[in-house]
Amino acid sequence: MRKDIIAAISTAWGESGIAIVRLSGSGSRDLVDPIFRGGEGLGPSPPRLMKHGFILDADGEPVDEVLAVWFKGPYSYTGEEAAEIHCHGGTVAARKCLELCLRGGARMARPGEFTRRAFLNGRIDLAEAESVLGVIRARSDGALKAAAKCLQGRLSDRLRSILEELTDLSAAAEASMDHPDENIPEVSTQIYLQRLSEVARRMRDLLSAARSGRFLREGIGVAISGRPNVGKSSLMNAFLEESRSIVTSMPGTTRDVIEEVISHKGVPLRLTDTAGIRDPRDLAEEEGVRRSLEAMKEADIRIWVIDGSEPITADDRRIAASLQDSCCVIAVNKSDLPLSVDPGEAKELLPGREVRVVSAVTGQGLDELKDLIVLSVSGSTTVDEDVNSTERQLEEIREALALLEEAEGAFASGVGLDAALDLLAGSRGCLSRILGLSADEDLLDRIFSNFCIGK
Repeated sequence: MRKDIIAAISTAWGESGIAIVRLSGSGSRDLVDPIFRGGEGLGPSPPRLMKHGFILDADGEPVDEVLAVWFKGPYSYTGEEAAEIHCHGGTVAARKCLELCLRGGARMARPGEFTRRAFLNGRIDLAEAESVLGVIRARSDGALKAAAKCLQGRLSDRLRSILEELTDLSAAAEASMDHPDENIPEVSTQIYLQRLSEVARRMRDLLSAARSGRFLREGIGVAISGRPNVGKSSLMNAFLEESRSIVTSMPGTTRDVIEEVISHKGVPLRLTDTAGIRDPRDLAEEEGVRRSLEAMKEADIRIWVIDGSEPITADDRRIAASLQDSCCVIAVNKSDLPLSVDPGEAKELLPGREVRVVSAVTGQGLDELKDLIVLSVSGSTTVDEDVNSTERQLEEIREALALLEEAEGAFASGVGLDAALDLLAGSRGCLSRILGLSADEDLLDRIFSNFCIGK
């Protein structure tokens, strides 16, 4: 158990109804008690009982009217003794309360240190700790729901179940190698391989859910592209249901990259309205085109917007050629006007891509287009809300599955059993790192540095 007491403001900085100063570490209650005046003080009160009073400065002058509470370890967020001061929101009151705690012997908490202590004290595992950040950063109902399930242990339970089965399989294989005179009957070998295959299937299901969970957590990057004046900005505004991008009849109005986030069926869509792609007419437009091409490169998927009221142009064909190797869908815009472009004609320019006819003016086809975006990236029009995974977790699951499949092949061939056991151990190691069973300090530093101070 760590001896030092950490303190931080755990609520957002700025004016608000309430601000919370949080402390954790043995002696937190005794540190707050001298600066708190209310009833018999904080010391004699039982844990988890909110007390009303005032925080006093070194001269005994009131700083703010507050509520104070303490928690007895291990029944706190961090698993150790903790205390909280709930003062009025605003930068000065909260800062003064924090300063008094620091003068009393606490030190400033590092980013994510409260959650890190919760992990180190066994209150939560590493996957659950990362899901705390998922809850904080959720940008849709689906992302929040998935993160909350992970915080509840849904992902951890699936990982532990697979890890236990892999451990049992490794032990069985090691036992057969340690006692070669007691050869495993053929039927038992087949059962063993069936168990390996079943674990691999479960891990594939988990990998699929983790891929979907990454989109819930990070959103799907969508770049709206096309030549000038095809209605890209109008489409952006229609998605947002507000005027965010400037719309005029003059080609090339959008000269910079505009980014916004919407939610579709629980999935965040990170929309980027790009400048029209054509030969630039001036330096400003040239920079806009450069940024647009960069945004298109970084996006998970591109919407190629065509003006359906005009014949396909040479600029359209050049853009289509540049998108041949991209994840892309086609939007034939302006269906509220007489169409001069057949959807089949547009599809010929980008074979294998799906087309939707839409109107940014009337909203026709927009929901179908958003469904197509999610389907094209995730493989389904809805995303699994059981897992809110990080890129780190996704990579570990992917590596664990690859090692397991190699081990499966080695066991099936009956050669290289030592290597097969090493592969199984590697697969177990990947899952253990997700749970934090074998995490080093460097890994913990990388994870918790993403947290804010006070969480």
